[in-house]
Amino acid sequence: MARVAGSIDGQAVHEVVLTSQTGVRISILTYGALIRDWRVPVGSTMRPVVLGFDDIALYGDHSPYFGAIAGRVANRIGNARFTLDGLSYDLPANEGPNQLHGGPEGIARQIWQIAQESENSVRLTLFSPDGAMGYPGNLDIAVTYTLTGNRLEVDFAAETDKPTPVNIVQHNYFNLMGTGDVLDHRLCVPSGAHVELGVGQIPTGAILPTGGTDLDFRQKRSLRRTDGEGQKVDNCLVLDTARDRSEPAAIVQAPDGSLTLRLYTDQPGMQVYNGWKLEVPVPGLDGAHYKAFGGLCLEDQNFPDAINNPHFPSSVVTPDAGYRHWCAIEIG
Repeated sequence: MARVAGSIDGQAVHEVVLTSQTGVRISILTYGALIRDWRVPVGSTMRPVVLGFDDIALYGDHSPYFGAIAGRVANRIGNARFTLDGLSYDLPANEGPNQLHGGPEGIARQIWQIAQESENSVRLTLFSPDGAMGYPGNLDIAVTYTLTGNRLEVDFAAETDKPTPVNIVQHNYFNLMGTGDVLDHRLCVPSGAHVELGVGQIPTGAILPTGGTDLDFRQKRSLRRTDGEGQKVDNCLVLDTARDRSEPAAIVQAPDGSLTLRLYTDQPGMQVYNGWKLEVPVPGLDGAHYKAFGGLCLEDQNFPDAINNPHFPSSVVTPDAGYRHWCAIEIG
C-alpha cells in the first residue's frame, strides 16, 4: 500500500509499488504521477530500466521529466500562445519563447491523489483549475497504471467544462541495460513520415517522408550516425492511421539482446528523444550518473503545437468529448 516516500516543497509524496507474477516491480510517485523505478528480472538480478532518483527531493530541481505524466499539453506550443474559439491565450514560456510540457508548473510538477490501488494497479487523479498555466477550463485528469506480467498498461482520461487543448504523455527515459548510454540500443518505429521542425523545434506545419533521412527507423537500427557518433534525435514520427493497433508502434532491443521493449498506442505520433541533452549533476537510481544519451524517451502523443496547426489531428477536448489515450509497454 501507499507509503510516504519523502517530500517536495513541503508537500508529502507517496509511493505505490506495483508487482507482477513475473517478478516485475514498478514504483510510482504521487508527484507528477511519475514512474520512479522499474525493475525487470534478468538472470539473477533485478535490472533498472528507467532513469529516476532514489532521493525524492531531487525531482523538484533536477528532473528532466523523468517518468512523469507531462501536460496539460505535452511537447511544445510555439510562442507560448494559441487562439481557441476566437479568444487568445498567452501561456508562461519555459523553453525560450515557447512552452514545453504544459509550462513551469504543469501537471508533471503537481501532487496527484491516489483514487484506487491494488497489488498490480493504481489510479491517480488531479484537478487542474481554470487558468492553470494559462489554459482555459477546469480539467479533471485520471491516469491508471496496471501491471500484468511484463506489460504495463497506462490509461489516460480527462474531462473539461470548456473547450481546451490536451495532450498528455508518460515520459519515461528507458535504458534497457540499466547503465551507460542508449546509442547501441536498436530502435524500430514503423513510420514513413515525420513532423518537420523549424526554429526552437516548433513545427513548420509540413509533414515530410522519413525515407532517405536519419529519421527512418522502419528497419531496426542503432541510434548512431553512420560515422559512429551519437545521433541527436528529438522528433515526432507520424504513425500510420491505418495501422493494426495490436502491433507495436515502437520496438527497442538491448544491445546484448537481453531485453526487448514493445510499446503499443492509440495516438497519432511518437516523439523520439534519445536524451542527448542529459547532464544530471546529482546521483540517480543506485547512485548512477546520467550523462548525454543516457535514456531513450518514446512519447506516444499528438503532434507538437497541434493547437496552432489546424491540419494536424485536433488536440481540443470539449465538455461533450473528453480526452482518452491508451498505451501499453512490455519489457522482457
